[in-house]
Amino acid sequence: MHRPRLSLLVASLLLASGIAGATPPVTTIPGTAVKTAERLRDKALHDDTGYRIVTSLTTEVGPRLAGSDADQRGRDWAIAKFKALGFDKVYTEPVTYPLWVRRSEHGAIVAPFPQALVLSALGYSAGTPKGGLTAQVVRFDSLDALKAAAPAAVKGKIVYIGYRMQRAKDGHDYGMGSAVRVTGPAIAASKGAAGYLLRSAGTDAHQRIAHTGVTDFEDPARAIPAAALSNPDADQLERILAMGKPVTVKLDLDCGVVGEYTGANVIGEITGRKYPDQVVAIGGHLDSWDPGTGAIDDGAGVAIAMAAGKLIGDLPRRPDRTIRVIAFANEEMGLWGGRAYAAKHADEVTKFQLGTESDFGAGPVWRMSASVKPGARDAIGQIAGVLAPLGVTYDVSKPGGGGSDLSQMHGKGMAALSLTQDGTHYFDWHHTSNDTLDKIDPKELAQNVAVYAAFSYMAAQADGDFGSATGAFAGDGAGE
Repeated sequence: MHRPRLSLLVASLLLASGIAGATPPVTTIPGTAVKTAERLRDKALHDDTGYRIVTSLTTEVGPRLAGSDADQRGRDWAIAKFKALGFDKVYTEPVTYPLWVRRSEHGAIVAPFPQALVLSALGYSAGTPKGGLTAQVVRFDSLDALKAAAPAAVKGKIVYIGYRMQRAKDGHDYGMGSAVRVTGPAIAASKGAAGYLLRSAGTDAHQRIAHTGVTDFEDPARAIPAAALSNPDADQLERILAMGKPVTVKLDLDCGVVGEYTGANVIGEITGRKYPDQVVAIGGHLDSWDPGTGAIDDGAGVAIAMAAGKLIGDLPRRPDRTIRVIAFANEEMGLWGGRAYAAKHADEVTKFQLGTESDFGAGPVWRMSASVKPGARDAIGQIAGVLAPLGVTYDVSKPGGGGSDLSQMHGKGMAALSLTQDGTHYFDWHHTSNDTLDKIDPKELAQNVAVYAAFSYMAAQADGDFGSATGAFAGDGAGE
């Protein structure tokens, strides 16, 4: 009577031991899917769908400042374009955010050498009083120097910081350039500054064009007038300041937050044949700043993702998993579309196979990195093998962030790639009136489409997952 019980106990222990010691499942991509991805890659290199899409967007809609009349036109355009490209399902999800408007902007040195300044008001900047704001300029060499300054040195003055960005393939200098723009105004305001100026966060040393961009003044009650100077105007201001005489500047900015606005993320899907509720997420952001036509930032990203989805949808058979292309709302003034998307879909994170967003222009992709579970590294290696002929190197030492808006979903635990484009000249045009279609090379854009089509298809066809789970990648700074 006792022997069978002992045998069952031993068997149970052995079974439990076997399960505990089992090797976690390894994700791989079938050989047939690899070959299809290679064909997709090669077809995309000779396909102009992406370029036709970005031409359509920048010509028929033009600049798409979040909350402007063009915001709705951009959404209407995206819905119609998804349908025309053959996406199976097209829908929107609402996104609400503060409505900031730009009406006019002027600046000038009043003393000691009167002359006009070329500048651009920054997102969430307050407007100046009627008749403008005239105050003495105080210069700081860095953001840290401003942080350390006594309030008495700042109160009632216009703060100026002249950080100069340098070109780099990965655009790394933008980290400090954007920090000076985003956080500097609030620091100055907290010390009693009357206004804020910075050298544009851009690398075009010889263009008298200012680079706009956002600040963190989401609360209009604490905002002060803030603007970016063109690089030549920043040089001029610095030469005058170096003479040691008091320098007075007048700012006349008609802008500010005027309430709330509800826009939307626009989403198109190529529905998966086998696992329709599992998705590979790709996209770009539909909004842009208003001086240019939003070609490189980020019409190109929207076009890359749409074109990749269309090429996959044109295959004789639908992919196993759904390809979801998201045209995000209002990335420029605080990742509003990405944050809303992540909040809505956080509970579904395990359904996200892999994702990334294109938001760094249209230069060729040259580097890939990934945040996936260890058992999916071989599959990432297979993707890297297909992308290698396109000039893409797999950097195993770096995590994958998911791009700007999808970084928020990565922060919830979505497995993600980073597909780094050549950004050597991106910040020459970024956030300026020079962000126009002529800055996009059709062949380089096609290389991007080839990268996105190949990786998305392979991820959709993988045997196994890439490790998406709640909090799965917190250790790599996901969502920061």
